[in-house]
Amino acid sequence: MRNARQAPLPLVALTALVSVFMLAPIALSVAAGLVGNYAVGLRSGFTTRWLSEVWALYGGTVGASLRIGLLCVAGNVLLGVPCAYALARSRSRAVGAFEELLTLPVAVPGLASALALILAYGTLSGFRQSFAFILVGHMVFTLPFMVRTVAAALRRDELRSLEEAARSLGASFLQRFLGVLMPAVLPAIVAGSLMVFTLSVGEFNLTWMLHTPLTRTLPVGLADSYASMRIEIGSAYTLVFLIVILPVLWGLQALGSLIEKHHGT
Repeated sequence: MRNARQAPLPLVALTALVSVFMLAPIALSVAAGLVGNYAVGLRSGFTTRWLSEVWALYGGTVGASLRIGLLCVAGNVLLGVPCAYALARSRSRAVGAFEELLTLPVAVPGLASALALILAYGTLSGFRQSFAFILVGHMVFTLPFMVRTVAAALRRDELRSLEEAARSLGASFLQRFLGVLMPAVLPAIVAGSLMVFTLSVGEFNLTWMLHTPLTRTLPVGLADSYASMRIEIGSAYTLVFLIVILPVLWGLQALGSLIEKHHGT
């Protein structure tokens, strides 16, 4: 007798087909970075030469992207979580309109957001030529994801009741916020952090407009390698991108699963 929880075979087959369709281009690109000559194919033999050249030319972009991504997560937690609490607990009718305004950077093309930032802060030469300028752009783009994810968790009725119970027992705001609410929504914070980190590390449109020759990130370097180098170099860069990013994403997902196991959903 088929297990009731087992997915129907057609759905399993469809899922496998979609997965192959999505992953095959990435696999082909990775393979192109490991062969001696892409035009010749596997007959040219496997090599790590292109990986070495990528690291020599663009290795600095790896650390830059990781730093920006992690700082973006930290900034989103420090700013986004309190903002999410304010939105979740506000009784103003303007909250809905404010939330819609908050998501504008997501709807507006990254190039337009970058141009707005350049017009507003481009005259600050020290700031304009630093990675901090890119970090601000990434914060503007990713903050709505953190705020909406955490605000949805904070709006649950059981958390409102839990907070009221803590208030009735004499707990201060900081005690309620840090000791009661934050542990309860920690899985949502981790989920938002994973989303923010992924978006920040892979963000290209906004970063391309904001970067300088000294402030390149992984996606910008990847586009540069595809535009100005051999296709093997660009493909090897894709492999470097995956080698660097995937362990971090897996680690964050494992952390999220562990927190969800201990704190619930």
